[in-house]
Amino acid sequence: MSDLYRRETTLALLHEFTRTESLRRHAYAVEAAMKAAAERTGNDVEYWSAVGLLHDFDYEKYPEAPDHPFEGAKILRERGYPEEFVRTILSHASYTEVPRENDCAKWLFAVDELSGFCMACAMVQPDRKIAQVKVKSVRKKLKKKDFAAKVNRQEIQEGADDLGMERDELIEHVLNALVPASEELGL
Repeated sequence: MSDLYRRETTLALLHEFTRTESLRRHAYAVEAAMKAAAERTGNDVEYWSAVGLLHDFDYEKYPEAPDHPFEGAKILRERGYPEEFVRTILSHASYTEVPRENDCAKWLFAVDELSGFCMACAMVQPDRKIAQVKVKSVRKKLKKKDFAAKVNRQEIQEGADDLGMERDELIEHVLNALVPASEELGL
């Protein structure tokens, strides 16, 4: 596998463009969920982890649609990332109208918003531990429109549907994936 997908390489690129700890932690969370998805489906863990880590690397510099993720796509192409990798990342934002053509793209879309939401659920726990968050609690908080209000709940459901999963199964996947990364996530 190419050095482009090694964690050291992708982490350096993330840190080059993303300075805020909250955005870095979001990237780590999506990386963890994508790693677990690759393991679950028998796909390339390093590649899927790289997709998760880099999906929003340009967001801090280009926060407005459609700049994000199109500006990031230009940078990835300049750095030698193949078109399939770039298109997978582009497809995580519905407004790009780039179809989710492979399993990696479908999983990225499914876990992106949900990873952030699960982290928000952990942050309101008395001990701020992701390991203490339960599927039932996440489900309840999804119904509260004022909790993590920027999270697109429709996209969470659409992501589960695209994978042919029940939403609770997807929530459980993300929660289980975040626990091993809890130290890096500060949870």
